[in-house]
Amino acid sequence: MRRLLNTLYVTTEGAWLKKDGANVVMEVEGKERARLPVHMLESLVCLGRILVSPPLLEYCAGQGISVCFLTPYGKFQARVEGPVSGNVLLRREQYRRTDDPVRCAAIVRNVLLGKVHNQRAVVSRAIRDHGESMGEDARAALAHARERLRRIIDRLLKEENLDVLRGLEGEAAQNYFGVFDSLIRVNVPALRFNGRSRRPPTDAVNALLSFLYTLLTHDCRSALETVGLDPAVGFLHRDRPGRPSLALDLLEEFRPLFADRLVLSLINRRQLGEQDFMRLDNGAVLLKEASRKTVLTAYQERKREELRHAFLEDKFAAGLFPYIQAQLMSRHLRGDLEAYPSFLWK
Repeated sequence: MRRLLNTLYVTTEGAWLKKDGANVVMEVEGKERARLPVHMLESLVCLGRILVSPPLLEYCAGQGISVCFLTPYGKFQARVEGPVSGNVLLRREQYRRTDDPVRCAAIVRNVLLGKVHNQRAVVSRAIRDHGESMGEDARAALAHARERLRRIIDRLLKEENLDVLRGLEGEAAQNYFGVFDSLIRVNVPALRFNGRSRRPPTDAVNALLSFLYTLLTHDCRSALETVGLDPAVGFLHRDRPGRPSLALDLLEEFRPLFADRLVLSLINRRQLGEQDFMRLDNGAVLLKEASRKTVLTAYQERKREELRHAFLEDKFAAGLFPYIQAQLMSRHLRGDLEAYPSFLWK
């Protein structure tokens, strides 16, 4: 559990990373700009045109430190890591479970219970904190969505069919994102939300969501690899070459708190504005470089906040939760836990 917040994000275009003893050194235009002990790291994330020396790659691989390369706007490109670790028996049980519709559905149901519960918590928190300042229509729409999400949770508790469970997830997303714009309290047309758009994001809110989802997927994948699970073989998300399906499964429970609420905070507190985004010729809206640093700083600060884990009945730094959930998943697959306990935000 030592692997918590020790992710190094490098965003400076043209930076050269190299190994000097047991340190990572960043040089820009031949001048040293930063130095950090390698033993403090669990992963290294490079956004944009970042060069990494072969000796540093080799050392990171040997130390179990993953090196991830993203585009300047958060799209995954490649990942470099050392030999596969973990218990082969655990992974074989993971593969057997994904091929068993009944036992697979039991895990999917609990993942979705966590996701929908946390979506409802975001809506409920907005009504509680800002309901009086909202217009009557917006407040009514949020209350209706909260009730619809509650009903979906009730249906999830009883459902055992995988396809129906996936359909309920889609219904929940439609209700949740259908009122997401009402959670934005800044009256700036360029910062409004008109529905989820991906590949590419077509507005500022979607650009922020996609960027944070990419960062969170990286953390979830690292957590799964730490406990010995295969991040490519999931339960909710079907197998697809090149897709970390289990990492995307784990991500679902954390989207509302770690990404969605952070997007709302950055916009509503005016930490980001229209000037922090740019529109490309193809209609894509992307974060500017300086703005990415603002988001990364806020993301790391959010990971330091302490939250109470409902199942373990104790408080932990938020950044530890993907590792906690990955550990609980592995314990369930080993038979130590009867069911996979969802992450439920209170």
